[in-house]
Amino acid sequence: MEEYGISSRLTFSNSLVEKIHLDDRKCNRLCEIFSRGRNGIIIHSDLLLEYLCSRFPEFYFVSSTTKVLTEFDDLRKELLRHEFSYVVPDFRLNRNFDRLKTLSQDQKDKVEFLCNECCWVGCSSRRQCYENVSRKSLGQKCGDWICTSPGSSEGYVFSRAMKSPAFISVDDMKNIYLPMGFTNFKIEGRSLGSALLLEFILHYMTKPEHHLQVREKIYLDNTLDLF
Repeated sequence: MEEYGISSRLTFSNSLVEKIHLDDRKCNRLCEIFSRGRNGIIIHSDLLLEYLCSRFPEFYFVSSTTKVLTEFDDLRKELLRHEFSYVVPDFRLNRNFDRLKTLSQDQKDKVEFLCNECCWVGCSSRRQCYENVSRKSLGQKCGDWICTSPGSSEGYVFSRAMKSPAFISVDDMKNIYLPMGFTNFKIEGRSLGSALLLEFILHYMTKPEHHLQVREKIYLDNTLDLF
């Protein structure tokens, strides 16, 4: 990543971190390694943010989408926080253009839109879903979160995400968001299968005329796990 001048990010978006967790040796060691370059941390907990700011001031910080900032006024307040270089609003604010255009350029420079979220736009349990993930990550005993949103049983489906009213395509970036002054976009799906990740790379980061060549290169290198 350093060779290509690309910033790496650690994802520390657990919302239920307590003081006892701040001494976690593995996470602190990761911070030591990543603090050597211009890298960032995606974060939810203010307790963890305070700890990392004091111990690892080399990092920049990204306010996590797990905060579920669905109210525009909450987004604006988060953008005013000096600790954050970027803020990821809830995907349901993606098309709130009347309010988004009222932001100052400095605030626009901090907004990072989640482009390809597959969750149902009408979901009212997103915060509880993230909290369930946080509990499991901390080893707490809790049941599996059962999502009842339409299409949830299918898992992540890119074609369904593309039909969402909150979806941001490459054309949207070029024709709507960039002219408005927004330049930061986030692609969901780092934990999905390589075939899906390839489709994201093709859609967002590859010119259409080169799609086939990229697919062929990946197939020939045997790095695509289809099964």
